[in-house]
Amino acid sequence: QARLVESGGGLVQPGGSLRLSCVVSGFDISRYAMSWYRQRPGKERELVVENSAFGWRTEYAESVKGRFIIFRDDEKNAVNLEMNMLEPEDTAVYYCNANRRSESYWGQGTQVTVSS
Repeated sequence: QARLVESGGGLVQPGGSLRLSCVVSGFDISRYAMSWYRQRPGKERELVVENSAFGWRTEYAESVKGRFIIFRDDEKNAVNLEMNMLEPEDTAVYYCNANRRSESYWGQGTQVTVSS
């Protein structure tokens, strides 16, 4: 059974950093596009970054380019999101997604709050 579990969210001051982790069980993520989405208060869920299957291509939202980095951990079957220079506008629930053809799986989300 496919399961995605995010962790690493929390409260951080502006300019700070956090690392989110999404540990996957039930399938090998190497064949899946892995993405992070976020949903800010009162807004639609939006794509933050997508890393294609086998890590061949990565695309970041303009708002996070140069600040966020996605990387896979093959040993843990996980995908991480390193978030630097955080801004109050980054406050959101962050979700991990695995996608391949007609399959799409979501985690439960982890809250990130950027505030002084």
